[in-house]
Amino acid sequence: MSKFLQGTLILIVAGLITRVLGFINRIVVARVIGEEGVGLYMMAVPTLVLAITITQMGLPVAISKLVAEAEAMGDQRKVKKILVVSLVMTGVLSILFFPAMVLLAPLLATTLFTDSRTYYPLLAISPVVPIVAISSVLRGYFQGRQQMKPYAYSQLLEQIVRISLIAFCTKLFLPYGIEYAAAGAMFSSVIGELASLLYLVYMFKRKKPIKIRSQFFHYVKSGKDTFIGLLRIALPTTGSRLIGSIAWFLEPIVVARSLAIAGVATSLATKQYGELTGYALPLLMLPSFITYSLSTSLVPAISEAAAHQQPILIEHRVQQAMRLSLITGGLSVVVLYVFADPLMQLMYGTSNAAIFVKVMAPFFLFYYCQGPLQAVLQGLDLAKAAMVNSFVGSAVKTACIFALATQPKLGIMGAALAIAIGTVLVTLLHFATIVKTISYSIYVLEYVYTLLTMAVSGLVGHIVFRYWQYSLPINIRTLIAITVTTVIYIILLIVFKLIKREELARFPFVQRFLRKKRF
Repeated sequence: MSKFLQGTLILIVAGLITRVLGFINRIVVARVIGEEGVGLYMMAVPTLVLAITITQMGLPVAISKLVAEAEAMGDQRKVKKILVVSLVMTGVLSILFFPAMVLLAPLLATTLFTDSRTYYPLLAISPVVPIVAISSVLRGYFQGRQQMKPYAYSQLLEQIVRISLIAFCTKLFLPYGIEYAAAGAMFSSVIGELASLLYLVYMFKRKKPIKIRSQFFHYVKSGKDTFIGLLRIALPTTGSRLIGSIAWFLEPIVVARSLAIAGVATSLATKQYGELTGYALPLLMLPSFITYSLSTSLVPAISEAAAHQQPILIEHRVQQAMRLSLITGGLSVVVLYVFADPLMQLMYGTSNAAIFVKVMAPFFLFYYCQGPLQAVLQGLDLAKAAMVNSFVGSAVKTACIFALATQPKLGIMGAALAIAIGTVLVTLLHFATIVKTISYSIYVLEYVYTLLTMAVSGLVGHIVFRYWQYSLPINIRTLIAITVTTVIYIILLIVFKLIKREELARFPFVQRFLRKKRF
């Protein structure tokens, strides 16, 4: 099995476990601190992401790409130089942005978020900035060498530690107020990221073929070309992520202001924003662990193919990624759309946010394809084009939030629609850029069959849930209906040959099964 598929498979399995654990984490937080507490928690998260994006400066993708190219050429000195220069860059940026985040927390809470209680979550999460900055360098190194296990295991460890502490931290501070409980939830994330970093450092020391401390400053002084090479990829990548992070940072501010114009009280606006971003969006983003795994594996795989000038292999990798994104994303859309109400009720004890899931789920099929498409652009040295696409989408999304959420009839639903519009636009722009750059065949019949599979399986699932064994408890009925939907979906994929036998045969467990059948 190729390194690309093997790495993707490892990341998919780890991503599934990580997302499930992360979702358990969110459920615990939601049940302990409620919708308003989740709103405070989620208002602080975009600020954290913005600070991390600036600190990382797009280096993980740049490191992954350059290390992959250096490994393809067998140049270990270049690999070491990449690591040394990257660590110096992230270290300096961390020293700058960690205190800045602490000092700016009061201003952000009272002036921009219109809710002074966000000060405590902002303060609690600030130590994570230097931790994530350093760990991102090590993750980029392992990704570039297409060694996905250390990266995957570090993600699992981070979630396990976080979940182990989340209930304790939130309940410990809850008597002092929900803002302190939200800060406790944030602090558990810091400890989880620290555990992840320690594991990555251990694995690097165990597996490294190079010694970082040997002639460290010599590599720093002679690293001008490497510095320029990193910036050439990192700055456009940072631009894309920075645009997205700034848009996400502005999102709660614009939403809060827009809802105020629409006549919604501050406490209610915080609660509604918590329902949208703390309940609905995590559920919609849960299936993206597969496409995120594809994105992580695609950057070094595309970079390696481009370094060896293999355009046919590049197109093959893109076709594989798009097919897997569509068929996995299609099942996710069907399940989320059909079973939004029971899923929200079972997970959070309330179905208030189910309407957001139903409205946004069809648009999120584009979201599940967006990550792999952006990874292809980065692997092809088109990070600048990805940045422009992200800027256009973010600008349109922010404008739509203000235009729609200020309408009293829409309110917070206007923000949900604006997020969906921005998501679709960015995905289409990424796809158009790739089609202009490489030879890419569009098999229309595959897309038609995918939509038909989604429609038929969704209809069957709806009928089973609504009209079959209605007397059963809702959790059992939901599980049965989702299982039936999934089985029908997989059968139709096989019937329409959307899952290819030769691709399945690459996986070890399928190979063993086929050998047994042969004999």
